[in-house]
Amino acid sequence: MEISTSPQPTDPAPPVEGGPATKGAAGRTWKLKTLAVGGAAVVLLGAGTWFGTTLPDPTASDAYVQLAQGKAGVDEALSNSRDAYRKLDGEYATLQSQIKGREDAVSGRESAVGAAEKKVGEAEAAVKKREDAVTGAEKAKAKNTIDEGTWAVGRDIAPGTYVSAAAVGSDCYWAILAGGSNGSDIIENDIPGGGRPSVTLSAGQDFKSSSCGTWTKQ
Repeated sequence: MEISTSPQPTDPAPPVEGGPATKGAAGRTWKLKTLAVGGAAVVLLGAGTWFGTTLPDPTASDAYVQLAQGKAGVDEALSNSRDAYRKLDGEYATLQSQIKGREDAVSGRESAVGAAEKKVGEAEAAVKKREDAVTGAEKAKAKNTIDEGTWAVGRDIAPGTYVSAAAVGSDCYWAILAGGSNGSDIIENDIPGGGRPSVTLSAGQDFKSSSCGTWTKQ
């Protein structure tokens, strides 16, 4: 039996750190990482495409359509409410203007009535003043005028000298009497029979005139 003398295979020597073998391993590692990242990107792209094509469109759902219709109805109602408010606001402004006009007219009429009442009051005051003046003049005239009858001097008629307003007739009689004597105490008397007789009277006396007409104080 022959013994082979061929050289036996031996294990390769371990690579020296930093040598060519180390550089080859690093290159293979970088390529593997690149392939992994690319694969992941392809997987994600495919997944996105799958989700995009398989998920339903939310705007096509019945709930979305109902909500959209409800929103449109609310928007329309809001718009109508705004129009109604603007209309009511305009009508309110018109009514306010009309009320203001009527109030101004009433105020003007009240002012006119007040002015008229003031004029009436002034006229009434003037009439009253004239009436008082006339009454005073009449009273003064009454005290300064003697008619038929018996009068108390100083109370009914004023003291002073009186003359008949016109010529007297033959039946004229006058008498100056002591006051309170009831005609029994004659101070002076006369039957002039004509002309315009005169008498002088003092307070506290009585004067009687008969058929002599009117006597006027001088």
